[in-house]
Amino acid sequence: MKQTLSMLFSVMLLVGCSANPTPENDKTTTSGDTTKTENTVIGSNNDTKQEEKQEQDLFEQYQPNPQVTDDRSLQQVGQTVTDGKGEATLRAIKNVNKTYKAGPIELKVKEIKLIHLRPDYGMIDYFHVLTHDEEFDFVKVFVEIKNTSQEKVNFAPIALVETNTGETFDWEQDIYLEELNGEIEPNSTKFGNLGFIVNASDSHLHKDEQSNGDGNEKEQTKNIKWIEITTSDVFDKEKKKINDSQKIKIEFNL
Repeated sequence: MKQTLSMLFSVMLLVGCSANPTPENDKTTTSGDTTKTENTVIGSNNDTKQEEKQEQDLFEQYQPNPQVTDDRSLQQVGQTVTDGKGEATLRAIKNVNKTYKAGPIELKVKEIKLIHLRPDYGMIDYFHVLTHDEEFDFVKVFVEIKNTSQEKVNFAPIALVETNTGETFDWEQDIYLEELNGEIEPNSTKFGNLGFIVNASDSHLHKDEQSNGDGNEKEQTKNIKWIEITTSDVFDKEKKKINDSQKIKIEFNL
């Protein structure tokens, strides 16, 4: 598995997911037809108090994703928020606020949510690569990634993710595309969301999980109890592995 993840992340580096040449605070860039949002803070060893304040304010500083409805106001199961990108309803939430270390990387998982999304008509095409459903559920993870070293490193907070229902996703199925994978500058922090559509009717499900004709294709959506995240390995600026990947299992409070 470690060799597989190492190869997976190496491919990701080669296809350009590490292209963040000059990170800036709250920068939005456009690549082709897809707008990507970058949320990056460059640290300063000379001002510890300022760093602590930045850490506290990152969630508030987050620049909403151009494609996915902003869910930050959803803190109680059943709450719904609507904006120009669609309607999102919170189905489950877990405030994690736990930091995991992998060499010079500190990965803080702030929260995970299970959200039901009904995209605005104008946004439906964006999701058609992964599902043709007009509305669907997805698991969302808000993370902060800090490089504590004096050197540039390469890292992906989620290389693979698995749910208790048996679904497995890789980094290419992330719907947020917020430039969290790849290079991270010395003493800097990236933060943002990663999300994966669960139980789409025409993708992701294993053959033995497809409908048996009784209309219960999405029954397992209600039973998502945990996700397990596997990060990438950590690579130095020469693309040499310096630390192994980490596995992080997080349970919803259902």
